[in-house]
Amino acid sequence: MKHVIAVTTDAPQFRGGMLELWKSKAHEVILSGPYQTGKTFGALSKLHALLCLFPACNALMVRKTRKSILASAVVTYEKKVLPFPPDNPKCAIQKYGGERPEFYLYPNKSRLTVGGLDEPDKYLSAEYDFIYVNQAEEIALDSWEKLVGRATGRAGNAPWTQVFGDCNPGPPNHWIKQRAALQLLETRHEDNPSLHDGNDWTPLGRKSMQILDGLTGLRYKRGRLGLWVGAEGVVYEFDTTVHLLPAFKIPDSWERIRVIDFGFTNPFVCLWIALDNDGRMYVYRQLYMTQRTVRVHAAQIKALSVGENYTATIADHDAEDRATLDENGIGTIPADKRVTVGIEKVQERLKLQGDKKPRLYVLEDSLVEPDKSLVDTYKPYKIEDEFQVYTYPEGKDGKPVKEEPVKAYDHAMDALRYGIMFFDGGLNVMIPFVQGKARGW
Repeated sequence: MKHVIAVTTDAPQFRGGMLELWKSKAHEVILSGPYQTGKTFGALSKLHALLCLFPACNALMVRKTRKSILASAVVTYEKKVLPFPPDNPKCAIQKYGGERPEFYLYPNKSRLTVGGLDEPDKYLSAEYDFIYVNQAEEIALDSWEKLVGRATGRAGNAPWTQVFGDCNPGPPNHWIKQRAALQLLETRHEDNPSLHDGNDWTPLGRKSMQILDGLTGLRYKRGRLGLWVGAEGVVYEFDTTVHLLPAFKIPDSWERIRVIDFGFTNPFVCLWIALDNDGRMYVYRQLYMTQRTVRVHAAQIKALSVGENYTATIADHDAEDRATLDENGIGTIPADKRVTVGIEKVQERLKLQGDKKPRLYVLEDSLVEPDKSLVDTYKPYKIEDEFQVYTYPEGKDGKPVKEEPVKAYDHAMDALRYGIMFFDGGLNVMIPFVQGKARGW
């Protein structure tokens, strides 16, 4: 007997790849598409339908980190997928765990657990009928296969099992594109009923397309067109499965610095960087924000830095802005701004060493707060984003000209370079002469 989830008259009227996801019974399936195609909503709607359809089934909603799933898919599930929010008396689904839910229990005894792959022992010891993976492009193949191994039918509460997810397009060599056992579906903006009514764009659709049409380069190809393409002339080989680490408490004994690149219309960036006993660097906190004055940033930096000691605070050369930081209790030293040498130093740290590990990491969830104006317009809003779009310009022959990178979406890249030049480029020899100033915050 086939169990196909029907799209009823009161259900979202999915089309294209979204509808194919709903119909699919493949054991492994991922829905790919550009920004704003409704992938997460569609996938969560299917998950909810499965939990309603099969009594006492066991499901998992998961992302790379528990913090990220709580801030993204859980919000969509509660506010857009469920008929009523869990705190509404009319909602028959019970939520356990409060504001940071652990699981949801349906009237038919189906259970939906919420988890993150940063806590694998907590969530990968159980068996599941269905597993939904939000932003599957973020996780490594090994993590995906571990999830597949948790949905083998041993739960036994549904007539079939499935691991399904959504993703944004990435490089063409990503494991999602290469995995033979995986059914990869594609969706388009026209498949999203809130953007397109089947005949023409809705008012929201026209507004969304205007924003997405304004993207450039790699973000346009992936976010607007939905293409699996690599960045031409990318400056840094930054691999999210290698260079991103789960957050952890930085030991007090590690050396720390702060690095600042000024901006107002463009982002103001402050990176907090720690150096371990083996000389590896960790970006453990990042402030990335537009439309705020230096005084406001200074107050926030000081508040975030309470209880931490820094060898130095390094800043871009803007004399007025550095003076403002100094007036607000943050003494700085000028950055070594050599571009070519700095890029080489960053590239060296990103390379895998003899122990198969790089010498530069970014901690997940290190962003202090997202800049809504950047998020809403699909511009880079954290250092991880900039790594993907920091490129050399194209020459007349279409090939990258490796002189200086394009001056766009590079504010975290500049700050990172200043920090690495401090450690690796010889700037730290200045510390004995400016120590009183540099440590004066």
